[in-house]
Amino acid sequence: MRDAGTLRVGGRVHFGFGARAQLPSILQVHGTRVLAVVDPFLLSGGQTSGSPGRPPGPGHRPELPLGLRLPDDARIFSDITPELPVGTLDAAGAMAREFAPDVIVAIGGGSALDAAKLIALLATHDGPLSRYYGENLVPGPVVPVVALPTTAGTGSEVTPVAVVSDPDRELKVGISSPFLVPAAAIVDPELTMGAPATVTAYSGIDALVHAAESFTARRLDLDWSAPLPVFTGRNALSEPLSLQAAAHLGPWLPVAVREPDDRRARQEVALGSLQAGMAFGSTGTHLCHALQYPIGALTKTPHGLGTGLLLPYVLDAISSAGRVASFGAALEGIPESEASPERTIARVAEINRYIGVPASLAGIGVTRDQLPRIADLALGSARLLAIAPIDPTRDVLLDILERAFAGGKP
Repeated sequence: MRDAGTLRVGGRVHFGFGARAQLPSILQVHGTRVLAVVDPFLLSGGQTSGSPGRPPGPGHRPELPLGLRLPDDARIFSDITPELPVGTLDAAGAMAREFAPDVIVAIGGGSALDAAKLIALLATHDGPLSRYYGENLVPGPVVPVVALPTTAGTGSEVTPVAVVSDPDRELKVGISSPFLVPAAAIVDPELTMGAPATVTAYSGIDALVHAAESFTARRLDLDWSAPLPVFTGRNALSEPLSLQAAAHLGPWLPVAVREPDDRRARQEVALGSLQAGMAFGSTGTHLCHALQYPIGALTKTPHGLGTGLLLPYVLDAISSAGRVASFGAALEGIPESEASPERTIARVAEINRYIGVPASLAGIGVTRDQLPRIADLALGSARLLAIAPIDPTRDVLLDILERAFAGGKP
């Protein structure tokens, strides 16, 4: 299976400064009834005449960032709650089912894009959303989604997964299906230019984690005669994308954080994030994400902060499985003969320090007595652990957590 692979992307992926101008022509392909799911931050300060979940008033056009235009009768939904509590999405899905859109436009960060994908699901298929928790439980196509990310990190514009929080569970919950891949992705780096430094840092380092975990994932033996899992492990189509993502993110993420108006840096980070999303949308992610979900729920810290903090310690833990040095060669743009796992780990730790990612779990409020519970909860992420390149026993997870708690060199 070495030369086999799966790549899941939508019908169109456009990248580059000015790519947002493609939006009207893409919408025309799908129909005239448009529901726009928009990050509320983009509509703050009275920038739009449309209320959340309602069409704009007569004679008014929705005002969106950087001249993005929607049809006059487009309905705007911006009641997006942080962490996406499942109840709010069930309600949004009911609104969308009543409106019956031909197409949904998603504009914003990862939460807005995930919300749009799940609203598209509930506009087509009966709720509640909890019936689709897990993999391959979406029964068929959903309302087409056109995704325009305003942050560079989640890759949600090209992935088959959306994540919600459920008050009945201690972890965030994923819904994964090829039917959730947006029909079109428009990645215009101009839309990321206003992102705050912390958002750039935490979303950007999460993109680097996506690249690292997709490249180091276990290679699975696929049975082509049976339904495929959503995430199929490292494969021939994902590997080049993972390495290209690292090559863009390694040198340019620190620049984008420290020099937010640097257009070249914004372009490189947006491209790296897109490529990493395309890679892990097929392969999946593993140990950083399995551990971060309980850590994030416990500390209420941003997702990318947690995955980025864990990355050096996870790379150290999996270095015996190989490939860490090869990833580092791409990250630094050096010959493989000069790369090593130790150098790779040191470079990732250096990037973290430069962009403000804490070096230890203690630094984000985790206590040592909480580590065993975090490990136990992470063991429940069977999908993520299945593609880890080493056997992810409880002892292995605890060792990673102990090292990350202590901080310093992995």
